[in-house]
Amino acid sequence: MDTERRRWLPLAGLALLAMIPVIAGLADDPYLVTIFTRVVILALAAVGLDFIIGYGAMVSFGHAAFIGAGAYTVGILAHHATNGTPLIPGVSWLSGTTAGLVAWPMAVLMAALLALFIGALSLRTRALYFIMITLAFAQMFYYLFVSLEGYGGSDGLILWDRNTLPLIDTGSAIQFYYLCLTCLAGTVFALRRVVGARFGRVLRGAAENERRMQALGFPVYRYRLAAFTIAGGTGGLAGALLANLQTFVSPGLLHWEQSGELMIMVILGGIGTLYGPVLGATALIMLEETLAAWTDHWMIVLGPILIFVVLFARRGLFGWLTGGRR
Repeated sequence: MDTERRRWLPLAGLALLAMIPVIAGLADDPYLVTIFTRVVILALAAVGLDFIIGYGAMVSFGHAAFIGAGAYTVGILAHHATNGTPLIPGVSWLSGTTAGLVAWPMAVLMAALLALFIGALSLRTRALYFIMITLAFAQMFYYLFVSLEGYGGSDGLILWDRNTLPLIDTGSAIQFYYLCLTCLAGTVFALRRVVGARFGRVLRGAAENERRMQALGFPVYRYRLAAFTIAGGTGGLAGALLANLQTFVSPGLLHWEQSGELMIMVILGGIGTLYGPVLGATALIMLEETLAAWTDHWMIVLGPILIFVVLFARRGLFGWLTGGRR
């Protein structure tokens, strides 16, 4: 029964998410599409975080750095394309762009490279030290972008329009929503395949007994670094989509509060499931939207709700719904 639930619940969730524009139309509430676009994008970032926490035991508290890297890559490219200025002064052929087929892969690449750099240093530490060094790196890059006055500094950077894609009108809220949903579904599917492959088995084995895996001849550090880089690239894609949704980029995307929100989504939905963070992102953002409309002090109400879930649904909402351990 638990296996059956684990099989059909993600499909039911995907079908429900696919119906959101229809539900928004029936309810005559187009803002619902925008809310769930944000849900899907943050769920994408949370899935990447769950990949390294749930399967690699790498508790990163600086995952927002990769969202910010992806978002700022898109924002900076669009800024130079709009102004007609080169990315590097004096290098006229290196210009900005608003083409999504160029900007989005660049966002993923820059975030992945940043993750490779941070991971190469952070993964030499363990437990609390790993958490603190990832947090320190994220805050370091947060203050870096605050100091970049040429790109808005603490005020942020405005995108005058969304990136363009062939055959897709990114300016359409519904088309952009389905594009984001496709990115989420594709990422979850790809990471499920990775987890089920040898790479995932080594990653889980290292999380349970690192010395044994090293004794068997597996280069645990390289496996972990590769997983951390993949998670960073996933965060970069989420950042690119988020920048297009908001048509605005600010250093707040790199702040530790953003990392904390992603962590809550993972814990709330269920660690080590990949599906759970989608459920967690949906629950958290809908709670925020509902409570904020009810009271200005909505965080006082949200706190006890989260505590209740942690105490009575220790495997997260996904584990509670499926009745399984993982």
